[in-house]
Formats: sequence, structure tokens, C-alpha cells
Amino acid sequence: MKIALICRPFVFHGGVETATAGLMAEMVRRGYRIDLMTTAGQAPVPGVTVRALSVLPRPRLGRLLSFAVAARRATPAGRYDLVQSHERCLRQDIYRAGEGTHRGYLEALGRRFTRVSPYHRAIILLERRIFSLKAAREVVAISASGQLEIRRLYHAPAGHVSLVYNGVDLARFHPDNRQRLGASTRAELGLPRDAWVILFVGSGFERKGLGPLIEGMARMGDRQARLVVAGKGRTDRYRRAADRLGVGSRIAWLGPRADVERLYAAADVVALPARYEPFGNVHLEALASGVPVLSSAHAGGAELIRQGDNGWVAPEVSAPAIAAGLDGLRDGDGPRLGAAARASAEPFTYSAQVDALAAIHRRLAG
Repeated sequence: MKIALICRPFVFHGGVETATAGLMAEMVRRGYRIDLMTTAGQAPVPGVTVRALSVLPRPRLGRLLSFAVAARRATPAGRYDLVQSHERCLRQDIYRAGEGTHRGYLEALGRRFTRVSPYHRAIILLERRIFSLKAAREVVAISASGQLEIRRLYHAPAGHVSLVYNGVDLARFHPDNRQRLGASTRAELGLPRDAWVILFVGSGFERKGLGPLIEGMARMGDRQARLVVAGKGRTDRYRRAADRLGVGSRIAWLGPRADVERLYAAADVVALPARYEPFGNVHLEALASGVPVLSSAHAGGAELIRQGDNGWVAPEVSAPAIAAGLDGLRDGDGPRLGAAARASAEPFTYSAQVDALAAIHRRLAG
């Protein structure tokens, strides 16, 4: 089957990028012929034909619309068996809603400026066309909560909104990394060998709840716990808040890291108390690494968390709720939590993900 896959440029590290690379590798292994429609700057992808689209670099509204137009022109009717898009475009057979909904994101962050922002209005207009099936034949959500959100906000036909969870690399993200990499990574980061280490991984600090996490850490009973922050973004105000709360000296700021599996190996818990997160590949990577996860109830990845067994779900993104979760996990049985975390991730393979997508492909192509 020949597929046009529309996706922004990615590299082989980072949450969304790792998931996309793993998905495509498994599709190629299954015999799919894939043309990756993307923009300049995409590195070669083994077994995939990369087709660069001409897109305006700025402003962001121009970039959004020019990408949608270029993708439409590059996928005329009859050239491909199916067009699968991971971006909001003018036409696609399958839209994978990896970012959830823009309306849901704006609501979660308390933003109400869509009426005066052409950019946000354009995204919502594209979403409306896609979810009403005017610009897609099938929508794929990546979590059950995301599936419900699409139907709630856009009244999408239930029979055309499928659920396909992401996969994770169970070999790269493995509990054995703790023995091989944990001590050396802690030494590299200046973390005491016996400290209880909280890891935050992700860009978009506001959306992913870094501020409340720092406040929650300051409320913990363990006054020696450490926090490691890895991800792209401005850290100034978070550093000032940490200093004001008296925990600045216990936080390591790393920026983006390609070797994130080393960070999981050095962590006792991964915390992602997001205000909005359709799923969060960090959830799967951490669980696969044998690390319990503190999630918020607003993240799709919370669907994998069993309270006190493989992690903790904070009912709200607040310092007291986060501190309670951290203390609960701190007082738990670490080895048991880690074993349960790994077991809960093992069904989520790229093979299982492609099995689910292939069923959709056969149905639509047939």
C-alpha cells in the first residue's frame, strides 16, 4: 500500500519525534511504501521517500496555511492509496489527532483570545472541517479522553473517530538501563547517589505544569529530593520561583536531551502534571523504563496509571495535589512500583499500533 504521510520535520529523539520514527519504521517493515510530506530540514528516513514542501517561514499563520496548501498540492487524487496526516490540512483520508484539539488546549490554559487572533481562528477552522469529515474520512485519537473531547467539542460522528494508542521502543527504554546508566548519569548531573530524584521531561513548560510541580516539590516531606528538568523553553521565571520557594539549589536544568533514556535511568519518578496533554509519550517511555509516573488527570497518559501501583494521578494541577502524589510515591515500594510500571507499558508496541492503523487502512482503501 502506498501512503502519503504528512508530518512536520522530526528527528530520532524527543517524544513526538521518537514515536513518529518508530511508527514509520514498523510500517516500512510491514511493506508500506511511504512518501513523507514535510518541510525542508527533515533528515533522511530509512526506507521512506522524503518530499520537501515549500512553506513560508513566517509569520506563523502564513506557515500554517502555506503548509496546508502545499500538502494538498503534493497529494492529488489517485497518486496514493491513502493520505494520512499528522497535521491539520485541507484534505486527508486519515487525520491523526496527536495534538488533541486546539479548542481543548485553549480552554485548558484559560485562553479566550481566538476572536482576535487569526492564527488560532485558522487552526480551529481547519479542525472544524476535519472533525466534521469535510476534510477527512477518518479521525484517529491517541487516547480515550482525546476521543471523547473530539466528539464533545466538534460533534464528530462516533463511528469515524477511532482510538489508536502510541507505541514505545521497549528495548531503548528498559529497566536494565538503571543498572547500566543510572549511577554514571547521576554523577554527571551532580545528583547524590541516595537522593530521591524527580524527572520532568518536555517542552512547553506552562502547558505541562512545571510551575505547579516546583511548588509541589517545595511542599514535599522529603527536603532532600531533587528535580531534573529536561526540555526546550525559557526557564527564567521558573528559576526565580524555585529560588523564592527555597528549592533552587535542588533543581538541575538541562535543556533538550537526545539521550533521555539516561535520565529515566537516574530517576525515581517521572512527573508530568500537565494542564493539557493528549497522551504524552513521556508517560510510555518512563513506564517502559520501569519508572513510576505522576500524571495529572488532564493527560491522556493517565489512562495507563493505576493509583499507587505504577504511579499516581493528581486530580488537579495544584501544588497540594502534586505534593500528595510525590509523597505517596516516595513512601511506596520502589522496586514494586518499577516492576508494575514496566508491565503496564509492554502492550504498547509499535507493532500493536500499526496493527490498529492497518485495520483502518484496509477499511478505507477497500
